[in-house]
Amino acid sequence: MLPLERKKRIRALIEEERHMKISELSKRFGVSEMTIHRDIKPLLEQGVITKTFGGIAWNQETYEAKAQSQGCVYCGRNYTERLAYRLILSNHNMETACCAHCGLMRHIQLDEEVMQAICPDFLRHTTVSAPLAWFVMDTSVHMGCCHPQVLTFEWREHADKFVKGFGGNVYSFEEAKAVVLQKMNGEGNCCHPSN
Repeated sequence: MLPLERKKRIRALIEEERHMKISELSKRFGVSEMTIHRDIKPLLEQGVITKTFGGIAWNQETYEAKAQSQGCVYCGRNYTERLAYRLILSNHNMETACCAHCGLMRHIQLDEEVMQAICPDFLRHTTVSAPLAWFVMDTSVHMGCCHPQVLTFEWREHADKFVKGFGGNVYSFEEAKAVVLQKMNGEGNCCHPSN
């Protein structure tokens, strides 16, 4: 196994198990404990894991705080949980976009690298799988995020009712990707607050 692949697997294991012994990792991968120490050094430096007696532990709080401080993966602005769109990639990394607009644009960029994407239901404050969500654009409600603004709903009927009250159009996931890309190509650069 190549070192890069081993490092990815170690990270995935630690994230899943939450804590592991160095000796256990050494046996599992058939390498020396010194090799494991070299493999985990970048994770320690990033604050993703911490050392424990004889092992290491996943540091979820530090990982999430670092991700939040870095801002949106697409436009760089800070984000709130209320609008955040998350992409889980094939390498088990997670990226966070500030809103569905940036999430859809990043999803288009990464294409098949995205294993899963989740977004918030605008009304219910729950999360939904993005490919199953309904996307509303061109509404009169302005959240102060990127333009063209995109709001997400788990249920089509909720999106339709929202549009009846506040205007706009409802799109499926694939339609929303096409429309936001079309709007971006027609309007130039995005990621400025809606007025």
